[in-house]
Amino acid sequence: MLAPVRSLCVYMFRSLTVRMNSPYFTDSTSGLDTSSNDRMGESAVNKGGIRRLRSRMAQGLKSEDDPPKVKAEVLEQSISLQTHAQPPTGQMNCTETVSNCKKTTIKVKEEAVDNQAIVMSSRKTRRGSLKVEYEEEGAGLKREPCDWRTQLSFIREMRSKRNAPVDQMGAEKCYDTEAPPEVRRYHVLISLMLSSQTKDLVTAGAMQRLREHDLSVDAILNMDEETLGKLIYPVGFWRTKVKYIKQATALIQQEFGGDIPDTLEGLMRLPGVGPKMAHLAMDIAWNQVSGIGVDTHVHRISNRLGWTRKKTKTPEETRRALEEWLPRDLWSEINWLLVGFGQQVCLPVGPLCSVCLNQHTCPAAHQSSPRKRLKSSPASPTPKVKGNLGHEEPRGNRQKGKAGAPPSGQTSVLHSA
Repeated sequence: MLAPVRSLCVYMFRSLTVRMNSPYFTDSTSGLDTSSNDRMGESAVNKGGIRRLRSRMAQGLKSEDDPPKVKAEVLEQSISLQTHAQPPTGQMNCTETVSNCKKTTIKVKEEAVDNQAIVMSSRKTRRGSLKVEYEEEGAGLKREPCDWRTQLSFIREMRSKRNAPVDQMGAEKCYDTEAPPEVRRYHVLISLMLSSQTKDLVTAGAMQRLREHDLSVDAILNMDEETLGKLIYPVGFWRTKVKYIKQATALIQQEFGGDIPDTLEGLMRLPGVGPKMAHLAMDIAWNQVSGIGVDTHVHRISNRLGWTRKKTKTPEETRRALEEWLPRDLWSEINWLLVGFGQQVCLPVGPLCSVCLNQHTCPAAHQSSPRKRLKSSPASPTPKVKGNLGHEEPRGNRQKGKAGAPPSGQTSVLHSA
């Protein structure tokens, strides 16, 4: 009876002794351990292990709020630093170890945040530079029509003979080459004023008659309006042009010393002088390119070739549209090129698209005259002259009848011209 009880007590005593000797349940103050020196060292080490485990778990919980990439890097670096910070032998100061680990963790976090901020700032900088570069390119970019250089080279080829009416009787050919410079410039201005709504053949005849009667500032001021009207008839709107010539000549004498103005603003102050005449006068008379001279031919051809962003309604709109992209060194050439081209090939009514070299690139080709054929060479057309020197009376004069009648005694002047 006593044997089983004794064996049970021995088993319980041995089990309790084993559990008490376990490193996780050993206490330095326990009276069950007899070897105090060795056991106290082991107890301190075990207590430090428990605290390190708890600190690691606490740090893992605190770092859950951080970004995934930063938390993983910080956790790995903090664990590796704690592992290398442990002394190989002897006791460990747990408070210093935990504080060092916290400082290291904060430093690593700060470095990670700084690196992330550098990456974000570099990305923002790159995006900003791309945007600025794009804006600069957009600001400096000029919209150029497709194939405009090829079309211009073809127009030069078709105008190579220079036998259009503008080449023989334009403003550059109507002044007296032997006259003083200020008189020559005055001739250029008067020829431009007469050429509005008038064919070159009629303008050349009127200029010839004026030069025979001493075309100068003083001579025009001393001439009465009736005589001046007889000399310039049958140019378009000749009655209105008589008044404009007299007023402009008086202003030239009073404010500009007998010579035409040498600025665009000064020329446009003269009665009857618009932007086209002012730009052409600056180019021909003063040899200064201030803009493109756009008349009906340049206005029509530019719209047909698609050289404007949209269809323009006035020559002034066409001038602004062309000056946006056309190189400045072509501004002086483009007028006489397109005017002669419009007089020979790209006619206002019935353009000769079949013989034009730009018929495959022109958007308006074959729209108005798909079957039109040129009977003679476009370089040497045969103009059809009707009435007095090929003059086509203005529409308003044809409707009123007597408004376009020549002044008294004009018949002999016309036949003599």
